[in-house]
Amino acid sequence: MSSPPSLYNEKTLKGSEQDSEVGNEFTIRELGAGAASNSTGILGRMWAVVKAIDKYGIEVRGIERVLPQEKVPPTSRDWWDNLWLWLAANCTISSLALGTLGPSTFGLSGKVSILAVIFFNLLSTFPVAFFSVFGAKLGLRQMTITRFSFGYWVALFPVVLNIIACLGWSTINTIVGAQALRAVSTTHQIPTAVAIIIISILSFLAPFFGYKVVHTYERYAWIPIAIIFLIMLGFSAKYMDLGSVTSDEDVTGSVLSFGAAIFGFGVGWCSYAADYTVHMSVDSSSTAIFLLNFLGLNIPLILVESLGAGLATVTREDWQTAFTDGGVGGLIGASLSPAKGFGKFCLVLTALSIVANSGTVVYIVLSIVGASHFESWLDTLLVILSYWLSIYCAILAEEHFIFRKGKWSNYNVDDYMDHTRLPLGVAAAVSLGVGIMGAVLGMAQTWYIGVIGAKSARKVGDPAFGGDLGFELSLGFTAITYPILRAIEIHFESPKRRGPARIQPYRTFC
Repeated sequence: MSSPPSLYNEKTLKGSEQDSEVGNEFTIRELGAGAASNSTGILGRMWAVVKAIDKYGIEVRGIERVLPQEKVPPTSRDWWDNLWLWLAANCTISSLALGTLGPSTFGLSGKVSILAVIFFNLLSTFPVAFFSVFGAKLGLRQMTITRFSFGYWVALFPVVLNIIACLGWSTINTIVGAQALRAVSTTHQIPTAVAIIIISILSFLAPFFGYKVVHTYERYAWIPIAIIFLIMLGFSAKYMDLGSVTSDEDVTGSVLSFGAAIFGFGVGWCSYAADYTVHMSVDSSSTAIFLLNFLGLNIPLILVESLGAGLATVTREDWQTAFTDGGVGGLIGASLSPAKGFGKFCLVLTALSIVANSGTVVYIVLSIVGASHFESWLDTLLVILSYWLSIYCAILAEEHFIFRKGKWSNYNVDDYMDHTRLPLGVAAAVSLGVGIMGAVLGMAQTWYIGVIGAKSARKVGDPAFGGDLGFELSLGFTAITYPILRAIEIHFESPKRRGPARIQPYRTFC
């Protein structure tokens, strides 16, 4: 990864007198609020509120770029925040729930499930750590960076897909949190709908806080949950049967489909990766950012999902009954039951840990409807995420390395709001469609089996248990298609759309 250019072609800031008046409120000025802040009417009063809450670290910035002048050299604590952020975000019962799918849904043994967890997490988190570097170097959020390959208008499609994914994740998180809340009492359980509403209302607070508050919270939030998971491991380890298999189907097909779910979970963070590093200095080490994010993702994902896989193999009948009747929440409650009252306290904490990963009450109805089909909803969401994010990662990576030569100076970041200077997006749109076609051909799900997926399923297992090649084919189809179409697109684009790189359309292939 090359070093960033000086100020990234930044426009010279003028008017020292104006800057001195703004002082520490330079960030707010850059949000395009000059008219509002000078107004004496309702806009002026509203902007006064914005400036007031900005002082407390609450998010007031939208998609606007964080300029190099606004950034400060990261302290050692800022560096480690890259690690703590992902530890807290993934050290939750959602990760544990994913791990249980290996034995419970795909019929894999605990050992095979854990091996799949390790391999597919290392694979899926690589692009997340890579795109985290983009935030520091370009000062733009992930969906905004998308415009430099998809163009201004076509980039709206990934945004819509991301919104749908966020809704799906919030629904899943709320369901599993509600399951844990219900498991606190086995004799006087609160209704599922009430538990979902409680989790949703608490989650409503999260969107009001931005970068600073999130990083401060995530720095410590993982610690109590990690301790609870260690307690669960201590109580349950002697009951785990990691060698047992719950299905006689061919293991290869099950590993492929379980791997697709794991991949979708890890790569799902790609659409937010750059958001959490936009305030880091442009001179920050790319290698350090990558490694800290990569470790921060894999430590909790691998350990917590492995714990989930182990818990799903316990031989105690009462624990398996709790799992069958109460889902993941019931299993967690059973594993903490030896701790009696303290175990119930821990169960409440695990339920509330999910609040950090949710953000709206829109999904209350979806959560109530999906509560009785949690495992199928979780698996469906994850495999769909793996399909479209494989396409997304391929396009952005090829744009960066092939057409922008891996150089940050080849991004004219001032153009992110000017659709006339961004790519047309035709190449990305067609490649996205081709990638979706690959995903459809490779599917081997209970609700749909593609042509290639059907052949794969006959060779490696029953479609109900595996053989899904959707994300592999969507990635491959896109990776082959995009460079060819992008070179053709550049040939017909006006020179100003090519950015500072002045990309030559066919030179890449000569």
